[in-house]
Amino acid sequence: MAADGFYPIGTPGRPWGDTEKAQWLLRQRKQRSYADEVLDAVERLRPRFDVVQYGQLEYPPDHYPLFALKSRDWDDALPTMLVTGGVHGYETSGVQGALRFAARHAGDYAGRANVVTVPCVSPWGYERIHRWDPYALDPNRNFIAHSPAPESAALMRFVAPFRERVLMHIDLHETTDTDESEFRPALAARDGKPFEPGTIPDGFYLCADSENPQPGFQQAVIAAVAMVTHIAPADPDGTIIGSRMVAAGVIEYPLVAWGLCAGITAARWRTTTEVYPDSPRATPEQCNAAQAAAACAAVDYALAHA
Repeated sequence: MAADGFYPIGTPGRPWGDTEKAQWLLRQRKQRSYADEVLDAVERLRPRFDVVQYGQLEYPPDHYPLFALKSRDWDDALPTMLVTGGVHGYETSGVQGALRFAARHAGDYAGRANVVTVPCVSPWGYERIHRWDPYALDPNRNFIAHSPAPESAALMRFVAPFRERVLMHIDLHETTDTDESEFRPALAARDGKPFEPGTIPDGFYLCADSENPQPGFQQAVIAAVAMVTHIAPADPDGTIIGSRMVAAGVIEYPLVAWGLCAGITAARWRTTTEVYPDSPRATPEQCNAAQAAAACAAVDYALAHA
């Protein structure tokens, strides 16, 4: 964001058109490799899972195959657990935490649950360390019918055959300092609205479903993560990023109404994680471990209370 408070693209007060979106796209640069950091890890897990290519994103000159890891001993009589990461590509521990869960823990549930791990929903964003896709769309507001975001549409198509059988879905995210320095200003500029400065929570928190909050489930996840890293406190006004904290480290969003990933199934238990990788009190390793711990606690709770 420019020093004068204006985002460097567009005219304040006027939503972006195609010209501004094209200008924004020209500013995006690859900063890391989806093939090296995600696809190689998926390939190493192939002997232990059914690796399913559920789609491919065509963003010339780039091509991004989309993969899910499914339990090899799939049994329709068992409950299904869904773990997703990288809906926002720049949120590194969402991707690496999902891969860590698959590599270290998913196999522990053989014979008790079908586990599906989708480690990187938005590979274009992962490579460019960005929240949006090339169309300046936020995939995590576009899990809706006839979605204009290809990443969201592909995941919804993949999940559709078993969405009614999903018992638990946990979607792994981060809240970073760049939310405040880049992504919220960009959102305000794109939509022709004034940028209103906010805060970044220092620690882990959850976004529960306001229509089905399941507080016991949320607190079980928080308790497990608290063994790995610190839980975000509320701001002085009792909120986390402007939403009322309903329990330690828990806020609520209307997941389905807002088109969020955690609302794409009929899961009884569902939540969105948020870690703070820029905290001086947390390392990347802790963030990845916290995401995996959250996924394990979510599956364990669902199995214990099914």
